[in-house]
Amino acid sequence: MRLLTAAAIAASVMLASVVAQAEPIKIKFSHVVSENTPKGQMALKFKQLAEERLAGKVVVEVFPSSQLFSDGKVLEAMLLGDVQIAAPSLSKFKKYTKKLQVFDLPFLFKNMDAVAKFQSSADGQALLNSMSKKGLKGLGYLHNGLKQLSASRELRVPTDAAGLKFRIQASDVIAAQFEAVNALPLKKPFSEVFLLLQTKAIDGQENTWSNIYSKKFFEVQENITESNHGLIDYLVVTSAPFWDGLPADIRTTLEGSMKEAIAHGNKIASEKAISDRKRIADSGRSTILQLSADDRAKWVSAMKPVWDKFAGEIGQDLIDAAVASN
Repeated sequence: MRLLTAAAIAASVMLASVVAQAEPIKIKFSHVVSENTPKGQMALKFKQLAEERLAGKVVVEVFPSSQLFSDGKVLEAMLLGDVQIAAPSLSKFKKYTKKLQVFDLPFLFKNMDAVAKFQSSADGQALLNSMSKKGLKGLGYLHNGLKQLSASRELRVPTDAAGLKFRIQASDVIAAQFEAVNALPLKKPFSEVFLLLQTKAIDGQENTWSNIYSKKFFEVQENITESNHGLIDYLVVTSAPFWDGLPADIRTTLEGSMKEAIAHGNKIASEKAISDRKRIADSGRSTILQLSADDRAKWVSAMKPVWDKFAGEIGQDLIDAAVASN
């Protein structure tokens, strides 16, 4: 009887172990944009690939449009284990590392090919682990695109921006960029930009073609200068303890799925930059100004001192590596 009882207990323990192992790993992916954006499509592609390749082992839950957390809160939530993957703007990580500020420097990259070259280099890849001691691990870079300037008046040379109020992300580098041309930077949430422009509470903003079109900023800004002066990209990030604690085979499969999903999102971002610029031009709501070489050089000269101002925080070697990617 005792043997039977012991056997029954052992069997129940084994059954509980099997059931426990059968429970799929849940991964919550939180982001702040809609599902029809490059980031939204990337998240859904990752879910599809991960669940196909790890059927029954992994479940990916995607929460778009700030349903779960805003970019301002998601990293704290990640460290608490409430979310496993997010993709905030590169400007959102100053609290965890100063090095990612390199991506906010004005006129650092000539085009998106240079951006991709730097991000895939040894220096760019090393940045993915620059926050590991703080519990965050980068999984890859997702593109949005190069930034353009829009305003209530034509911006041809830097002096045209003097005295104007521009909405910016919460970035000290970007604030210094506008101060360099005697403009007034205001750190405001992305969700408020359209209303601020519409009510003329601000005079202008900087953004990618995709954001300018999707958020209809072109409808309330008569002038857009094709400046390509800065970058808006995202860092796909996870909790280092969570990621490193995954079974090796599952982690390897997830890494491969994420790499493919990011490539998918970047392809969409590249296509949207071209198509959304055309939609804005065709709308007739905004005039797109293309800078002459001389006028562009004036903007570069005016904003270039920002590099030296933040070289100590970022690291001159990292800035030099980014420049070399051009």
